[in-house]
Formats: sequence, structure tokens, C-alpha cells
Amino acid sequence: MTDSYDLITLGAGSGGVAASRRAALHGARVAIVEAGRVGGTCVLRGCVPKKLLMYAAQFGDALGQARGYGWSLGEPRFEMARWAAAKAAETARLEGVYRQMLAASGVTLVEGWGRLDGPGRVRVGERVLQAPHVLLATGSAPVRDSVPGIEHCATSNELLDLDRIPPTVAVIGAGYIAVEFASMLARLGSKVALYFRGAQPLRGFDEMLRTAAAAELQAAGVELHPGLVPQRVRRLEGRFLLELGDERVRGFDWVLNATGRRPNTEGLGLEAAGVRVGADGAVAIDAALHTTARGVYAIGDVTNRRNLTPVAIAEGRALADSLFGGTPREVDLSRVPSAVFMLPPIASVGPAEAQARAEGRTLKVFETDFRPMKQAFIGGAERTRIKLLVDAVSDRVLAVHMIGADAPEIVQSLAVALSAGATKADFDRTLAMHPTAAEEFVLLREPVR
Repeated sequence: MTDSYDLITLGAGSGGVAASRRAALHGARVAIVEAGRVGGTCVLRGCVPKKLLMYAAQFGDALGQARGYGWSLGEPRFEMARWAAAKAAETARLEGVYRQMLAASGVTLVEGWGRLDGPGRVRVGERVLQAPHVLLATGSAPVRDSVPGIEHCATSNELLDLDRIPPTVAVIGAGYIAVEFASMLARLGSKVALYFRGAQPLRGFDEMLRTAAAAELQAAGVELHPGLVPQRVRRLEGRFLLELGDERVRGFDWVLNATGRRPNTEGLGLEAAGVRVGADGAVAIDAALHTTARGVYAIGDVTNRRNLTPVAIAEGRALADSLFGGTPREVDLSRVPSAVFMLPPIASVGPAEAQARAEGRTLKVFETDFRPMKQAFIGGAERTRIKLLVDAVSDRVLAVHMIGADAPEIVQSLAVALSAGATKADFDRTLAMHPTAAEEFVLLREPVR
């Protein structure tokens, strides 16, 4: 039996769902194929439950700070099992919402594993779907072969299903996932050690943020081991042994493998269909999201470009508008806001200072480092750091970087200004809102270099 559609989407994560719904809104007949739960990594195993755990860790900080503001409290106790049950209920609710959105949009959900089966054909079990356009939106999955023995360790998927906080934890890696969960677990009661190859965590971020992140992790009690990655991980009598070289071995109750993610391209029949895949498994695309096979497109993490949910959603909607809406357009990835939900959180939009200089930019750099009012009142040590990068020739603000309370909310708003081409003069003539941390962005007057 062959079912005909205008678009077949493989993967019902945020990007695939957004593309499918937008295409259906334009009048296209759409089928979306999903072998697992509807909603994808961000909703079910990533952004959403991760931030819910961040809130849990943040409450621990708030309870401690409350005493400095006159509150008398008993000894707080975090119960991971209660959090995990509430998280499971919330992600189940969200999956239901996603299913309802697809149904309300007229998108046909086909449950099962889909693979390309010739031009314009997708096979799902014994069922064959046919369409002139096929979209790959299968996302990515944790790398499980980066270190010998690491396949026995948990990834972020399993962390979010824990029903207790392990007493001792090793985190291997230094990207978003590693830094976020190291920060959270330390606040929730684990003794955490972070192992990573570089000199600082968060490769690719501005050096100010990387230095500040390392300091804040250490302040939370996280041991940092830069330039050191285990040579092997062994499981022995319920514990994990990290072989660190020179006969050094260290034991932990639990290990988080946060060594990266890999595009989900295996078993999709891409090679036979003429879809070129790189050595890292990423699908090669052009600016219009076309793969090397006629009528096959790809968005989101499966392309391994900017692996952020809003990027996948924007790409999916742009593709649907181009194919079915009569408004061909591309997604501008030059100013993609991003956040790291450690405590305190980090947010950025625009290039790091080193990147901007490598591109030949002449910069004016504005920075400030202060202890916010909330911390100062109780004698807290947590600081806020912000940076503006300004093109010295055009006066245009190129980048905003911040670590501190509410950084993601503040930088998201400032991203609008950068997208609109705001200059430093625009920032200077904007009145401050006092007392706030965000006002510091419009009070920076003299460049530090």
C-alpha cells in the first residue's frame, strides 16, 4: 500500500513538527514519521526537563539566601524521586500537546522507523509513503564511543530519569551538557569532578565567559580537571573506575558521559538515496537546506551546524514557506542567541571576542564585573559579568555576552536590538531602568580596550 503526500518528514522533534505544521498551514498534505515519542530531544530529554532540574537546584540557592533576607527555615532536603515523577508527568503532558497540535494541523502521524526507499519514497515497516519532498529532521543522540568503556556510563538521557542523587559523580566533557549538569548536581548534593581536554570549559564561548564559568563551578564545589580525560572507564562492583594515566585510578558512584552528540543518520538509507553524509554523520546541505539528493532536505541537529532547537524550528518553517508558501527564504545564522543553564546562567549573541578579531574586525570592547544587589545584601560572592563588542568603524554592536542571574532573559531581549542593527550610540541614549542588572548594558561608557 502506498500513501501519497506533498511532504514526508522523518522525525517528530521540535524542528520536524514546526516544518510539518507550517507546510500543512500552506495547504500541503503532510505525513510525519516518528519511531519514538513525539516531541523530540528538547521537549522530552533535553531543554525542558533540564531547565526544570535547574529550577530545582536554583531553589536550593534561594533557600540558603532567604535566611539573609529575614526568613527562618528548617533544614531543606531535595528528593530526586519526587522531582523525577513530576518531570515525567510534565513531559507526558507536553507529548500530548505535540500530538494534538499535529492532529489539529491535519498532519498525519505515522509511528515507526522510516527510511528512504527510492526517489520520493519512504518505507515504514510494510507501509510505503510517497511524496515529492522528504525532510530529514531526525536530530542527534549522545556519543557513546568517545572513551573505551564509556558506553557503560549514563548520558543526559538517563540523568533526567535518576530517582536519587549519586554521592560522587564524574562528568566527562566541558560543553553545554557537562557544565550545566555539573553545576546542578553539585547544588543538589553530589560531589562532582569535571574532566575535559581544554584549558577552560565551554569551547567556542567568549573567553570572559569561560573563565567566569570555571570560577563559578569551583565556587559551587565542582573539581575541575582541565587537560585530563580518562583513558578508560571500568565498572567494578557497582562503582565506576576512571583510568587517568600513569597508573592513576579514581572511583565514582556515577559517571555522566557528556562528550558530545552525533547526528542520527544511521539506518535511514541515505547513501543509497544519494544523500551525502560527512565523516561525523552530518547531512550535507546548501543554504536552502537541500541535500545532495533531489527532493530531500535536512534541518536541525542532523546537519550538525548550529545545534539549537530554535534554529531547527526556524529552518523548518523557512523550508515550508519556501516549498509551499511561495516565499522562498533562508535562515540567518550569523547572530544566534545561546544560553548555558548553569548557575549562574550564561547567555550570548554574536561572536566571541577572539572570533571577531580573527575575522579582521577592529573592536571597541566594553566590560563590567560587579556583585549584584541581591548578593551584596547578604554578603554573597556570586558576581555578574557583561561584555559588549562594538565595531570601531561602524559603531554597530556586534555581540553581547553575560554571565549572571537572568542572563538568558536579558540577552534574548538584546538580541532583537542586534538583529535590528543597533549601534553603541543607540545603547548610550537608552535610559536605564534602575535598579536592575540589565541597566549596566546602557551605562557602559568607556571601552576597556
